[in-house]
Amino acid sequence: MWEERRLKLFEKSVLRKYFGTKREEVTGEWRKPHSEELNDMYEYSSPNFVRVIKSRRMRWAGHVARMGERRGVYRVWVGRSEGKRPLGRPKRYRDDIKMYLQEVGLGSVDWIDLAEDRDRWRELLKAVMNIRIK
Repeated sequence: MWEERRLKLFEKSVLRKYFGTKREEVTGEWRKPHSEELNDMYEYSSPNFVRVIKSRRMRWAGHVARMGERRGVYRVWVGRSEGKRPLGRPKRYRDDIKMYLQEVGLGSVDWIDLAEDRDRWRELLKAVMNIRIK
């Protein structure tokens, strides 16, 4: 997904600025840290941006799913909006949620029914946060 690639690039640029330059042990020259070095310094101590964003989208989707069909936000998320659609292909948030569920192994489950049970939904959010992203 192009959003994930852009977020990963942004994350790496932020980490490079945060950790700064690194002095080479052998030559004594200053250089930017490589991606592997950034991963060693940061990846295991904190969740990365993509996982946090996925988790927050899932959290919001659960909140919206529990709102009910009469609310406008629900109709936008589920895709039952009224009126004219803009030109081009509209963003369908439910497709993102279904994709996240497939990554966790729950692709055949209806996410709206799953969101009704808050405890199961919270466990799902934890699972989305712990997905290993390449």
